[in-house]
Amino acid sequence: MITYGLFLYIALTAAVVFISLGVETADFSVRTKDGYLTKRYLRNRILVAGIFILLSAVSACRIAVGNDYWVYRDNFNLIAQDRYVSYEPGFKYVVKFLQYFLEYDNYLPIFAFFSLITVFLMVKAIYDQSDWFVYSIFIFMTAGYYFVSLNNVRYYLALSAAMFSMKYVLKKDYIKFFAVIGAAALFHKSVLIVIPLYLLATVNWNWIGHFIISVFCASLIFLPGLYRKIIFIFYPFYEGSMFDTGETSLINIAKAAAIFVFALIYRKKIAEDRKLKFGFYLNLFALLLYVFCSFVPEISRIGFYMNVSNVFFIPSLLKKIENKKARTIWTVLISLAFLMLFALFLRSAYNTDIRVLPYYNWIFQ
Repeated sequence: MITYGLFLYIALTAAVVFISLGVETADFSVRTKDGYLTKRYLRNRILVAGIFILLSAVSACRIAVGNDYWVYRDNFNLIAQDRYVSYEPGFKYVVKFLQYFLEYDNYLPIFAFFSLITVFLMVKAIYDQSDWFVYSIFIFMTAGYYFVSLNNVRYYLALSAAMFSMKYVLKKDYIKFFAVIGAAALFHKSVLIVIPLYLLATVNWNWIGHFIISVFCASLIFLPGLYRKIIFIFYPFYEGSMFDTGETSLINIAKAAAIFVFALIYRKKIAEDRKLKFGFYLNLFALLLYVFCSFVPEISRIGFYMNVSNVFFIPSLLKKIENKKARTIWTVLISLAFLMLFALFLRSAYNTDIRVLPYYNWIFQ
């Protein structure tokens, strides 16, 4: 049965993908010879603004959506009372600042504030970095990256910042990269993991590098206890918690493995392009984590920092396929795979560990 929330998510996905068809992010002039803004630039801005409004409206106006929604509401109140909560200082200070202008327990504007920033950074990252905007938006929506952002406020704000920071890594603008990730760490310190991983993804790996990766993977198999001790120094509250299950997602493994095989077929294209190599290695790192690091609590979220790069990697690689027939076949196959993933996600969206359905909106409900 198609419920209100399910229909809304499907309609929202169809709407933003349709709007994205008109966005062209290939090289173009911002201004004409006469100094006026070009039509393409203005059209892009209007359409991307429309996408931002739609996505942020659904996110900012939600109520009781997300498995930790009421936990955040309770912790907002604890912050207002100057009581201890295990959140990073940046998040607590921003919440405290917002509460200065709000009545006690007025939590809806706080959720809306963080939703607007998260969606803005995600949409801006796609607009700035995608070689094929509409297909990046399609993957972004059908892979569930947007919809799961209705969950943990701090983590998905950090994830959006990580997406946004990728362009600085590729431009070798490391000062801005460290600045963005440093600021994001004030809201969720797990984002610091991207500093070594994103930098390693830019390395031209030879057989020695691959040997080192193999040794590291072997250490994950034989020394999980050591790594757990290190992890729990920073996250002691995760040890023995509901998140410390020793499980990993088979769907995440299958998706990363399928993308890895697809990439190997066009490895020559990847070898010639720094941006593609970056996406290839991030997907590979995610695959290795999912396979060998099930002992890490919330391993799926750590993997998200890497496999979210597929939003850029897959469209870019498809664009590089010169044979039109082959490119069309791969596009159709990959599109069907992501539509299946979307259907599986929607089917599980009522689960207590996700709970982005049923959808409630404080304006109408």
